Amino acid sequence: MKRNIIILATATVMTLANAATAQAACFAEYKAKRDNPLELFYDVAQISGPCTKANARAQLQQMLARQGLTLLKVLSVKNN
Repeated sequence: MKRNIIILATATVMTLANAATAQAACFAEYKAKRDNPLELFYDVAQISGPCTKANARAQLQQMLARQGLTLLKVLSVKNN
């Protein structure tokens, strides 16, 4: 019985560790611009959801539009 509890506890800890790894932060590196006068920006932002360029593009376009910026390009996405 004691052995079963140890095995169950170990499996639980490993499952929680895998879940924490799956929740790793995702960062997108991008270029943006503002017109009149022209200003160019390079920055890195944390995004939620899948760590893909398509997801980053969708989130960044909304976030940057609120700041009066236009997304030019998502350069890369990386999990941390």
